[in-house]
Amino acid sequence: MADDETRIVLTHLRTSLNADPARFANNFFARLFSLDPSIRDLFPPSLAHLRNAFPRVVDHVLDGALAPTGHGALVELLAQLGRDHRKYGVLPQHYELAGRALEAEFAAVLGSSRTPAAAAAIGQIVATITGVMSGAAAKETGPPATPARVVQKFQISREHAVVRLVAERPLNYLPGQYVEVCIPQWSRSWRMLSPAIPASPTGEVEFHLRAVPGGTVSRSIVLETAVGDVWSIAQNHGMLRVDPNTPTTMIAGGTGLAPLRAILTGLAANVDNPPIHLYYGARHPGELYELATLQPMCAMSPWLSVTAVTEERDDPWWLGSIASPTDLGFPHMLGTLADAVVHDADRTPGYWDSRDVLIAGSPAMIETTERKLLINGASYRRIHHDPVG
Repeated sequence: MADDETRIVLTHLRTSLNADPARFANNFFARLFSLDPSIRDLFPPSLAHLRNAFPRVVDHVLDGALAPTGHGALVELLAQLGRDHRKYGVLPQHYELAGRALEAEFAAVLGSSRTPAAAAAIGQIVATITGVMSGAAAKETGPPATPARVVQKFQISREHAVVRLVAERPLNYLPGQYVEVCIPQWSRSWRMLSPAIPASPTGEVEFHLRAVPGGTVSRSIVLETAVGDVWSIAQNHGMLRVDPNTPTTMIAGGTGLAPLRAILTGLAANVDNPPIHLYYGARHPGELYELATLQPMCAMSPWLSVTAVTEERDDPWWLGSIASPTDLGFPHMLGTLADAVVHDADRTPGYWDSRDVLIAGSPAMIETTERKLLINGASYRRIHHDPVG
């Protein structure tokens, strides 16, 4: 734990960093690339994601340096980042340069308030960051990523596609987790995608994609990916899971169904599961393309029930569904997913006291749904979703 003088300086450093995180990130990367311009070639053409994430990581590290406990979790975070950076081709010497760039930017931010004691503390913090990350990367003996070949692609609509691949070796993600993916059209640009099926011993994996407005990689996958393309799949992340002893409400917006479907598929192999109610929603009925897959799953799984939710009753002319939700035997509610869940919860005494809630979908959908559930009585500790943003 830092002494009082150092704590004041480190707190000032955090405040200054958070006041203009974009400037801090831009200055850091400018310093790093000036030390070795070849490092720039390791990263994607757009550094927007890294510029957004880097200040948050640094703030988390500074927060940990100021805290008396919790250092184990901080070390594990840094180790995970070190393992993550293997896929970029980062080498041990690059960490030394990154440390120099980070320490120089810290000094520039602090200016005259940088005392000898604070400088020593910052040096220790930087050494911890680079040391833990490089050490964790060095301990990994396997390849940083696994090649996977596209074997099927289904164009669900002009904005949605399902892509199936076979990896060169079995992947080790858990149902509900997401994995790092890079496609040949955008080399070095990694995205997080959630498999829609559990990991297979023969390497099969399936992804559901929506072409996000302004999303270069997602649009490229939906519009350009073809059979024979070779993707790279790296580390798995996330902790979405169903407690085997707790009734669960699942809320899936659009392609957010993928991780929840993987969980349900994995649970289908069990003899006994807790009651699970899935709310599967989209704007139009025709976008609920997985209802036909869920129908036989429900028929064979008495613990599973599904409600279809759409904001519009009918499809536009360009989107035609083969069968409506009611034709397939599913209840169909109009409104938002949050509206549908709250509607049913209000009619079930003690609903929020006994159920976990898993949410998957776009960041905006997750935020608005979680907010409405909390306002209507859900417990924050019972709501689970992957990180937003």
